[in-house]
Amino acid sequence: MADIFSALILGLIEGLTEFIPVSSTAHVLLAGHFLGFRSPGNTFVVLIQLGAILAILLVYFKRLLSLALALPSSARARHFVLAVLFGFLPAAVIGAIAHDFIKNVLFETPMLICVVLILGGLVLLAVDKIQFKPKYHDVTEFSLPMAVKIGFFQCLAMIPGTSRSGATIVGALLMGADKRSAAEFSFFLAMPTMVGAFALDLYENRNVLSFDDGMLIVVGFVAAFVSALFVVRALLNFVSIRGYAPFAWWRIFIGAAGLIGLTLFG
Repeated sequence: MADIFSALILGLIEGLTEFIPVSSTAHVLLAGHFLGFRSPGNTFVVLIQLGAILAILLVYFKRLLSLALALPSSARARHFVLAVLFGFLPAAVIGAIAHDFIKNVLFETPMLICVVLILGGLVLLAVDKIQFKPKYHDVTEFSLPMAVKIGFFQCLAMIPGTSRSGATIVGALLMGADKRSAAEFSFFLAMPTMVGAFALDLYENRNVLSFDDGMLIVVGFVAAFVSALFVVRALLNFVSIRGYAPFAWWRIFIGAAGLIGLTLFG
């Protein structure tokens, strides 16, 4: 029961933090560390992310359906799908090559995670103060080279604490997107990225997962799905108005609290 309760808490944390630039992986790993929660190969952390992705699919279902129906006749729709796939490629290649190092080294270094959280918060504060002059206000306008560059920014999130959404949003802002379209492209780019990470991690750990592990993953998966629904619906309007400074300060707070906790309790 203690593990089920921990899985529920961690699933809620995943859903609430996946699409905001605070690093859901860092939050789940740190919370799991202090809760004493372990899963084979840290698989739980990766697999429950698909619950958050399903929340995006639900929220954007009509738009995705319209996009799919428009593919045969709309060059704009085909261009956008290609942009998302091109943006996904860097993570697909680098993630496959560095998978073992990421899971066995970076995921197992909570002190590093806390430091990266703080550094990422400082970067977000700096970016939030820059007066950008956006050239792109619609995600369907992003060029293919721009999408690939954003994809390389996304790869920074393989270091837990960086934040996948934060890295892609900052990358998009630096390349001329406005805040809303930057966040929206991050949402779309999350779909193939997280599905790919889910499939790779499930395959790599297929021989070490037990029935009990499966039950915990289901609990975390459902909790992530439900909590992510609330975040996805509210985030675009929030960042359009408030920017990213609140998330930056939250990162710094969590990183500092984590360092104190690790120093005192290990």
